[in-house]
Amino acid sequence: MAFGWIDAQAEQRRRAGLVRTLRPRPADSPLLDLASNDYLGLAHHPEVVEGAAAAARTWGGGSTGSRLVTGTTELHTELERELAAFCGFEAALVFSSGYAANLAAVTALAPHGSLIVSDAGNHASLIDGCRLARGTTQVVGHADPEAVGKALRTHAGPAVVVSDSVFSVDGDAAPLDALAAACREHGAGLVVDDAHGLGVLGDGGRGAPHAAGLAGADDVVATVTLSKSLGSQGGAVLGPARVIDHLVNAARTFIFDTGLAPAAAGAALAALRLLRREPQRAARARAVAGDLHTRLTAAGLDAVRPDAAVVSVRAPSPEGAVRWAADCRTAGLAVGCFRPPSVPDGISRLRLTARADLTEVQLDGAVRVIGGTRP
Repeated sequence: MAFGWIDAQAEQRRRAGLVRTLRPRPADSPLLDLASNDYLGLAHHPEVVEGAAAAARTWGGGSTGSRLVTGTTELHTELERELAAFCGFEAALVFSSGYAANLAAVTALAPHGSLIVSDAGNHASLIDGCRLARGTTQVVGHADPEAVGKALRTHAGPAVVVSDSVFSVDGDAAPLDALAAACREHGAGLVVDDAHGLGVLGDGGRGAPHAAGLAGADDVVATVTLSKSLGSQGGAVLGPARVIDHLVNAARTFIFDTGLAPAAAGAALAALRLLRREPQRAARARAVAGDLHTRLTAAGLDAVRPDAAVVSVRAPSPEGAVRWAADCRTAGLAVGCFRPPSVPDGISRLRLTARADLTEVQLDGAVRVIGGTRP
């Protein structure tokens, strides 16, 4: 029977407690949200919503084609200019998603004969980029610059190191200074996925590469998503102009994909301008994350200290994590639930995201629910 193997895999997932389901949410959900990546609370901000609406009224519902045909509007190039300037890079290129941006950066910058050195904790989009690239990939230990240097010493040709700036599972930050030093010692490029750093880290939320003094360097490329701190959708690659020009000509997820919808570009641009005007939002997101961690550990929970806005709480098992998240939801709190294979170390967690707009009362309530429903 066609696809008969699916039933066997479904049963294996059920027995392992790894079944995933979709939960459509209403527009006016009563749940307190600690599950989304809306770090600055901008997804529903009136200026961001109006940015999306105005762009749709002006440019229509879709971009109508790939970026190289009809999918590039003046709005896209305006967003690229302002995003590059804000983050401190020479140029930027907008994609339909952060996932597509990571695939583009890794595959286009790791041709045949090159070496890709990838952190064991990297996001799935970076991992898939490594799998699709024509270069050879070597996975090294998590946040281990010495292992990166050792891997680079084994290869005489072109090389690139790829790493998240803030890892999405535990919220810990990569040692970007040391990674850049290892790359420069061996003439390698550095690609940093700053999805969880933009809007949270750096001066006014300019991101982890900016905070590390790496923004604008000719050997550093950053990728970002527009769907987290900027409350919209889409992604971008930031870097030297010659790298961006290369992506326009070589990145398959740019050449063959429909351009980002104008509404998403308009929302992201409005959010970026709002962040530039209100830089304190970044510091507030970090403060909320630190406060949340302090409260969780005081309640006896095994929470990982955050370096940005992600706070994870260890769970006893995949089944326990699912039950814990479900009990939180029943009590009015939405939390993320990370289980294998989404976690590289096999440890299941509740994944909480701090938002700049959370109040002290909401934090108190969230910790009370999490502590009261622990398995």
